[in-house]
Amino acid sequence: MRNYILKDENAVYFESGFSCDNVLFLRLGSEGFFITDPRYSSEAKECVKDDIEVIEARDLHKSAREIIRKSKLNKLFFNPADLTYADFIALNKKLNIELTPKKEFSKQMRIIKTDEEIAILKEAVRLGREGFVTLGEVLKYSANLSEKEIHYKAKECMSFKGEYDLSFDPITAINENAAKPHALPTNKILQKDDLLLIDAGLKYKRYCSDRTVTLSFGDGLDIENREQRFTNPTWQKIYDIVLKAQRNAIENARVGMKASEIDALARSVIEDAGYGKYFVHSTGHGVGLDIHEYPTISAKSDVIIEENMVFTIEPGIYLDGDMGVRIEDMVVMRGGRAEVM
Repeated sequence: MRNYILKDENAVYFESGFSCDNVLFLRLGSEGFFITDPRYSSEAKECVKDDIEVIEARDLHKSAREIIRKSKLNKLFFNPADLTYADFIALNKKLNIELTPKKEFSKQMRIIKTDEEIAILKEAVRLGREGFVTLGEVLKYSANLSEKEIHYKAKECMSFKGEYDLSFDPITAINENAAKPHALPTNKILQKDDLLLIDAGLKYKRYCSDRTVTLSFGDGLDIENREQRFTNPTWQKIYDIVLKAQRNAIENARVGMKASEIDALARSVIEDAGYGKYFVHSTGHGVGLDIHEYPTISAKSDVIIEENMVFTIEPGIYLDGDMGVRIEDMVVMRGGRAEVM
């Protein structure tokens, strides 16, 4: 597919090596056009790939229409989740062309990562891990922190005090709040022997990292240790089941499997333990320029897993009103197997 229009910043960046918050990108066969306003045109000319033409315009839609008319194309693809209805109307004005929706085609094009992308993602993961270690030290020597305060400190540590952007707003949840997969931070205070779930990541060269730890807060706190020990026996049981599920999926994932088969590797462990209905989300998702990319590792996904795909493995069990556990790592498919990044 070589004739399409993009507006999403990450999709445009993937195509051109640069993006901004006011751009239309046209790919017409072998030609690429980066259409933006005078605020960004100078920098765009310095940064975009050599085969991309930068067009400065006050009216981006009008400029795009002129280029499309000259191309004499009869069909142009767009992502309906990218362009607004207003964009669609403006582009279609006096333009005799079929604007054809094709869902998330840019993400589909990015599903197989290059070696260069994988190297960048590995560095994002390494830095993210450093951020977690720093946060662990902060927690170890702090007392009476609320979820909101931990959330603030997570942002500070994961961003290296503002040096890096975050992949998403961190999740920091204690005990029963951890039963909400995307919990918002509250004034609940972290106390000895509590369960604490932290989901966070950062961006390196625009590429995201994503990791979740669930830990026991107390003496000997170790945010890096997957072998957590809880004083509450039920919590320990749940944690061990989730860890077993994650390890089963990582150790047995293979190139050539359907994504649904990898989901089943994690889900079957939790179902066999009697907690299947408490695993309420998919096992994982692709990660790249966007925090959620393809492939989706879910029970309904027939995508065939290939070399150089990057995705998370993050099973969870969530007991409403009591606790929740999620354990997440990013993996890359290398040599036919899943390699933890």
